[in-house]
Amino acid sequence: MTVVHPTAQAPDTPVSPASRYAWAVVALLFPVALLNYLDRQIFSTMKKSMMADLPSIGSDERFGAVMGIFLIVYGCCSPFCGYLADRFNRRWAIIISLAVWSLVTWLTGHARSYEQLWWARAAMGVSEACYIPAALALVADYHAGPTRSRAIGVHQAGIYAGIALGGVGGYIADSSFGWRAAFNWFGVAGILYAVILLCFLRNPAKPELTVDTVNTPNPWSAVKSLLSIGSFLLLVVYFTLPGLPGWLMKNWLPAILAETFKLGQGQASVNATLWLTFASLLGVLAGGVLADRWMRTTERGRIYTSAVGMALLIPSLFGVGYAGSLGVAICFLILFGIGWGFLDANNMPILCQITGPELRSTAYGLMNFASITVGGWFTKKVGALRDAGVTHSSIFSLCAAAAAVSVVIVLFIRPRQSN
Repeated sequence: MTVVHPTAQAPDTPVSPASRYAWAVVALLFPVALLNYLDRQIFSTMKKSMMADLPSIGSDERFGAVMGIFLIVYGCCSPFCGYLADRFNRRWAIIISLAVWSLVTWLTGHARSYEQLWWARAAMGVSEACYIPAALALVADYHAGPTRSRAIGVHQAGIYAGIALGGVGGYIADSSFGWRAAFNWFGVAGILYAVILLCFLRNPAKPELTVDTVNTPNPWSAVKSLLSIGSFLLLVVYFTLPGLPGWLMKNWLPAILAETFKLGQGQASVNATLWLTFASLLGVLAGGVLADRWMRTTERGRIYTSAVGMALLIPSLFGVGYAGSLGVAICFLILFGIGWGFLDANNMPILCQITGPELRSTAYGLMNFASITVGGWFTKKVGALRDAGVTHSSIFSLCAAAAAVSVVIVLFIRPRQSN
C-alpha cells in the first residue's frame, strides 16, 4: 500500500560523506550511545550491594532474571520500535527514547523490593528499544558507502565508553553514596542531554514527498519482505549466536572474575569492563577503517572483516574460561574486545548491503529481537548453571562453539548492493 505521511522517511537522499553535519550527527549521538550502555552496565557492577540492600532478590538466578527481563522486553519491542523509526521520524525516536530510559534509570535508584526492581528493568527495556535501530539507521542515512563503517564504528565506540564508565558503578556502590546514587546521577544526566538533542539533532533533508516517492508497507508486509531475503535470515542468525558470549561478558563477567580470582566488587567490575571495553573501542574503530578500505577491492569487504573478528572470539573465550591468573584472563579479554569491535562496526553496514533504507530500522529491530531475546534467556540460564555448580570454563566453551558456527554462517551472506 502506498501512503503519504508528513513525517515519513523517503529512500536515501545522497549526502556528501564529507559533510560536516554528517559527522556532527555522529558526535551528537556518541554521548547517547554512551548513556545507553552506561545505564545498563552499572546494574551488573553493583550486584553485591544491591543484593545486600534488597534481600528479596535472594539468589543469583533471581538477579539474573532481573537482568534477563530487560533483554527480553528490549528484544521483543525492538522490531516495532524500529518500524516506527522507519515509518515516521528517527530524530524523535532517539530523543524520546533517551528521555524515557533516563527517567526509568532515576526511578531504579528508588526501588525498594525485588518486584519494583524487576518492573523498572522491564520498563527500561521498552524505553531503550527505540534507540539503537533508529540511531544506526540515521547515521547510515548521513553516511554513504565510503564512510559508513567508520561512522558506525565511531558511534559504537560510544557504547564501549559507556561500558567502561559502567565500571565506576562498583566504586560508587562501595562508597558512602551507595548504589542508588549511581542510578540517580546518570538518570538526570540523560534527561538533560535529551534537551540538547532537541535543539541540535535533525533528520537529513528529504525531497518533497508524493504518493510516488514513499512506499510505506504495513508492519506485517515489512516483516514479510525482510523474511523473504535469505541473506537477511543468515544475518539474523549470525547476529544472534555471538549474543551468547556477548551478554555473558556484559552481565556476568564482574561476578565471575570476583569469584575466580578473589577480587573485591570494585576491582572486579573495573577489570571486567576496562580491558574489554578499550580493546573493543580499538577494534570498532580499526574494524570500520579496515572494512571501508576492503570494500574498495571487493563488495564483501565488510563481511570478511566481520568474519575475522568473529574468528578472534574463539580462542579468546577458551582463554578466559581456562585462565589460571587474572593477567592471563586480561590478555584474552583484550583479544575478545578487538574481535567484538570488528563485528560491531560492520553489522549495520552489512545490513545496508542487504536491505533498502526504508526498512533498515525495522530490520535491525528484528535482529535485536532475535539476539537479545536469546541473550535474556541465556543470562538467566547462566545464573541457574552457576547455582547448579557448572564450571565457568564449561560455560565459556559453549560460547566458543557458538562463535565457531557463526564464522561459517557469515561467509554465506551475499550482498545485494555495494553500499
